[in-house]
Amino acid sequence: MWALKISLAGLLVTAVFQVVIVIVSGSVALLADTIHNFSDALTAIPLGLAFWLSRRARNNRYTYGYGRAEDIAGVIIVLMIAFSAFEAIRQSVLRLIEPQPITNLSWVAAAAIIGFIGNEMVAVFRIKVGKEIGSAALIADGYHARTDGFTSLAVLAGAIGVWLGFPLLDPIIGLGIGIAILGIVWKTAQDMWHRMMDAVDPAIYEEFKHIASHVNGVMDVHGAAIRWVGHRLWGEMHVTVDCKLTVLQGHFITEKVRHDLFHEFPALIEVVVHADPCECDQSVEYHPASHHHFLPAAD
Repeated sequence: MWALKISLAGLLVTAVFQVVIVIVSGSVALLADTIHNFSDALTAIPLGLAFWLSRRARNNRYTYGYGRAEDIAGVIIVLMIAFSAFEAIRQSVLRLIEPQPITNLSWVAAAAIIGFIGNEMVAVFRIKVGKEIGSAALIADGYHARTDGFTSLAVLAGAIGVWLGFPLLDPIIGLGIGIAILGIVWKTAQDMWHRMMDAVDPAIYEEFKHIASHVNGVMDVHGAAIRWVGHRLWGEMHVTVDCKLTVLQGHFITEKVRHDLFHEFPALIEVVVHADPCECDQSVEYHPASHHHFLPAAD
């Protein structure tokens, strides 16, 4: 929440300054960049609401808590970015059809530079905090801000082009910014799709199993699953232990697995570890499955 408040303030100051320069200059490229900066700043609102909601405790209806609200906020952010892209493209096409003179090019250039600096500072801040708390939505929003900074540099290039005597370069740059934003929409939409479908980085999954397999007493790890709910991880797994152990001894092994996993994954909020006995007696049916339904095993 602290990261969102600071970045929201920084982007709003940057965007308001750019609005003033748009009014006095008439630059459509700067207008496109300003629209996107406002949109980027406002994405902090649904994300902030989601973070606030995710603080609520689990209950009988929402047994996994309210962390999924953060992923829903990510979808809203994608839609907001898409809207800013289409608006930037629309304004650029209109200006190509009906060109208008651009004035105060030095101010346009100054606004573009300030836009780049403001966005890059916000990007560094959001990405840093997002990685610390494991928030995919906040990290994606940080990279989004970084790309906005480079589009501000594109506005600077457009202003230089107009100064050199190519006035149509300004709306052309604005059109290019709109298309670039669509690329951001596609990448961010993919990230949100993965999160909504409970996808995780395969390296995290492998490390999840690796940590458990190195606990003393664990003979095998299987049936492992892990997923993000907001910026928190939930997991489960089966571990094979010696069938000659007592229930209490098997319990101590699973608790050691849980302890090591919590230590290795700070974002892990809960993990269920089930102990299976090793199948050393061929006459025993250890896993009667006549009435069970199984999901396909992970690769």
